[in-house]
Amino acid sequence: MHVILIAGGWSDERDVSLSGARKIRAALDELGHDVTFFDPADDFKNLLTVAKGADFAFINLHGTPGEDGLIQAVLDKAGCPYQGAGAGPSYLALNKAAAKEVFEAHGIKTPDWQLVTPTQGRDTALELPLPVFVKPDKGGSSLGMSLVHRAEDFPAALDKVFSMCQSALVESFIPGVELTCGILGNTPLPLIMITPRDGSDFFDYENKYAENGAEEICPAPVDEELSRSIQEQMLTAHAALGLTGYSRGDFIATRDGATYLLEVNTLPGMTPTSLLPRAAAHVGYSFTDLIAELIRLGLERTA
Repeated sequence: MHVILIAGGWSDERDVSLSGARKIRAALDELGHDVTFFDPADDFKNLLTVAKGADFAFINLHGTPGEDGLIQAVLDKAGCPYQGAGAGPSYLALNKAAAKEVFEAHGIKTPDWQLVTPTQGRDTALELPLPVFVKPDKGGSSLGMSLVHRAEDFPAALDKVFSMCQSALVESFIPGVELTCGILGNTPLPLIMITPRDGSDFFDYENKYAENGAEEICPAPVDEELSRSIQEQMLTAHAALGLTGYSRGDFIATRDGATYLLEVNTLPGMTPTSLLPRAAAHVGYSFTDLIAELIRLGLERTA
């Protein structure tokens, strides 16, 4: 097939996107596809034309554009199939506050939260007890995130977010261990436990992408009941958001066994240190096998 590999873009996660694209390109070549690399940052005005001449698009974008559904909407207009969620579900999942409303409506616990916009201003009242996370409502890779312990630091954390995003999600800090659960097709993958090696309070950008930045254990060393509960919650969230193909959700499990879903990623990372490929490998998928399966699922969705 003629596959366009869409990566790069103009979000703050551009470098992560390009890193993953190199590995994806090698897998697509190994599968025998005719691959055209396309970077929306360089040639967005020709995306519709290029997509009309392709058999499939493999999207490896993070943030906006990509996870916001824009690229998917253009591909839909071109009649070009692609892996993962469609335009509407992609936007819903990327918007953390909207996704949390969906989680809560389906009985899935998520940390208490508050949405703050620039119209409310940096001096808006903090409605949640400290400490809190302050992060972009639309974005990923923990970019722009702050863990605020003192009320006087709250305005600066909002400024940090507003410099890169138009809305800030304020979220209660839940102490516990971070567990991530991927979905492939309609099947949950083994859980991965994540612990930053440098003792950080959260899994930040450096922990995520630096070699040996975090200890990632797959399958996670948790009891079967907890693992099954998180997998079932992730399947529910995946379906409730209208996602297809694959996704990955981040959870916090407390010492007393309570679990909280933080967010769902519709275009999970595909770098050498990424989580979903690691979980898929544990159930027998090589990286190339995983790319082939995502293409199959994408073609199946549009058949």
